Amino acid sequence: MEIKLDMMQTAALAVVIYYFGAWLKTKWSVLNKFCIPAPVVGGLTFAILNLILRESGLLKLTLDTTLQKPFMMVFFTTIGMTASIEIIKKGGLQVIIFWLCASVLCIFQDALGVVLAKALNQTPFLGLICGSVTMTGGHGTAGAFGPSFEKDYGVASATTLAMAAATFGLVAGSLLGGPIGKKLIEKKDLKSNASAYESAAIKEEATNEAVDYPELFRTLTIILISIGLGAVLEGFFNSIHFKLPSYVNSMIIAAIILNVGESSGKWHVNQKCTEILGSIGLNIYLSMALIDLRLWELAAVAGPMLIILLAQTVLMAIYAYFVTFNVVGRDYDAAVMAAGHCGFGMGATPNAMANMRSVVERYGPAPRAFFVLPIVGAFLIDFINAIIITVFSNMLV
Repeated sequence: MEIKLDMMQTAALAVVIYYFGAWLKTKWSVLNKFCIPAPVVGGLTFAILNLILRESGLLKLTLDTTLQKPFMMVFFTTIGMTASIEIIKKGGLQVIIFWLCASVLCIFQDALGVVLAKALNQTPFLGLICGSVTMTGGHGTAGAFGPSFEKDYGVASATTLAMAAATFGLVAGSLLGGPIGKKLIEKKDLKSNASAYESAAIKEEATNEAVDYPELFRTLTIILISIGLGAVLEGFFNSIHFKLPSYVNSMIIAAIILNVGESSGKWHVNQKCTEILGSIGLNIYLSMALIDLRLWELAAVAGPMLIILLAQTVLMAIYAYFVTFNVVGRDYDAAVMAAGHCGFGMGATPNAMANMRSVVERYGPAPRAFFVLPIVGAFLIDFINAIIITVFSNMLV
C-alpha cells in the first residue's frame, strides 16, 4: 500500500505530530527532564513507526515537504528581528570566539573520523564523510561534497553514505543538546541574565506590547517583507559570486528594519509577536523535517561507519561540555550555546535553535546565545568548514 501526501497534508501531519510529541513529554517525565524538544519527540516516534511500516511492506508513505523551507524562513527572519545594535555590541566578540571554537571542532571531527576509518581498514574518506562534512556540515555540505568524493576520489556511494550520516547527526544532535545544557545549568547553578543584553528600547517597548490581530499581522508583514527583500539581496550576492543561505539574507534585512526603527523612533518591532510567530515557524519546520527522516537509510550503514558516528557523538558531548561552555563565557548563555552547539555541530542550525529554545523555555531567556549561534551556524562555519575539508582531502590523496 502506498500513500502520497501533498504539501498541505504534510504540514497538517507535522502539526499533529508536534502536539503528539508535546503530549508524550507530559506522560514521560524523562523527556521533559532532559529538555528534548516536542518536535523531536513526536518526529522521531513517527519516523520509527514509518520505518517499521515500510520495512514490513505494509505501507509506503511519501511526503511533500515543500512548505518546510518557508516555515524555516519565518523562524530565522524572526531571529534577525531581535538583533538590535545593543545586543550586537554585547555579543560581537563572542561571535568571533564561538566561530573559532566551532572551527576547531571541525578539525577534531575530521581527524577522529580519518583515524578511526584507517583503524577499521576503511578508506580515510569515509572518516571525512563521517566527520565535519556531515556533522558540522549537515545535509547541505553532505550533498555538496558527496558527488565530489565519488568523482574525484572514487568513493563508492559517497552521497548516499553522506546523507545517512547527516541524518544520524541530525537525530543525535537533537537528543544531545538538551541534556548537556541542563547538566551545565544545574550543576553550576547558572541563572538567566537576559537584562544585561536587552536593548533599552526593546525592553521598554516589550513591557506593554499587545498581542492581538493588528500586532500579529503587522509583525507577519515585516517578516514577509524581510523574506522578499532577502531574496533580492540573495540575487545581488549571487551576481558577485558570494553565496549565503536564503534565510541569512532575510535575517540581515530583518535586522536592518529593526535597527532603523529603533534609531529613528519611527516604528518598533513587537517582540512578543515576533517570539510567537518564530516559535510557530520553528516547531512546524522541525516537525516536518523529522517526520521525513528516512531511517531505512541508516539501517544500511555499515558497522565501521556506525562506530565512527558513535565516536563523533561522544566527541561532541565532551567538546560542548568542556570546551564550548568554558570558551564562550562559563555563564548561563554559554551553557545554552553549548546545548545549541550540539545541534549544529552534529546536524543543522535549526536543530541548534530548537535545542536552545527547549532549554530557555525551562530556565529563562539567553539573548546573547540566540544572537551569536545563528550567525556562526548559518554561514561563517560553512566557509571555514569547506576549507578544512578541502585541506584534509588533499592530504589524503
